[in-house]
Amino acid sequence: MAGKEDLKLLGLLVSPFVIRVRMALSMKGLNYEYVEEDLFNKSELLIKLNPVHKKVPVLIHNGKPICESLVILQYVDELFAGRAILPTDPYERATARFWAAYIEDKLCPAWIGILKAKAEEERAEKVKETLAAIEHVEVAFAKCSNGNAFFGGDSIGYLDIVLGSFLFWFEALRRMYGLEIINTSKTPLLAAWAERFGGSVEAKEVVPEADKAVQYANKLHAAAAAAAAAVKLVSSE
Repeated sequence: MAGKEDLKLLGLLVSPFVIRVRMALSMKGLNYEYVEEDLFNKSELLIKLNPVHKKVPVLIHNGKPICESLVILQYVDELFAGRAILPTDPYERATARFWAAYIEDKLCPAWIGILKAKAEEERAEKVKETLAAIEHVEVAFAKCSNGNAFFGGDSIGYLDIVLGSFLFWFEALRRMYGLEIINTSKTPLLAAWAERFGGSVEAKEVVPEADKAVQYANKLHAAAAAAAAAVKLVSSE
């Protein structure tokens, strides 16, 4: 697309969904202004531009907001020239979208549920769901990669970004709960892929250390505990 583009991204350092967008913008060689949001005290701009979900990421392109990470990835890929993010073949593109939706609908709520679980029984159920989902993604990698290094072939593409954005959180879960979501015994293809993805220039540019995720998880847990204590106090009065 010709002409000067005004791009601004509302994000959060530890959000895997924001990381997806930052990777895509970087892969396209686009310059943009990054604005870090505090989701405990959301800005008026975020609420105005994403009034439905009030979440990041929000990409503002020439004053117009685009919300939801998968939507933004496809928008950026369709609009801007340069390195392709989605496959160019229609069938491969449809397949990539299918598995992205699976990751979003099945894997994502499962592993986030591990963090949100209030009881061990609930956490154990979410662990079970997470491990079942990742085994399906292992099969997907075998089919989509065709023996190449990444889902997208020889280089990082759409599905690599979608799943790869979770990897530092998976490491955080390992440190917090001793859980290995991707491992060499049950998901050997993904284990090797994760090493390649983590060592890539694209990932190193935007993916934070797992320590940042652990710190943020502890902050979320503290906020949830404080909210629960406040509710208990009010109900006892």
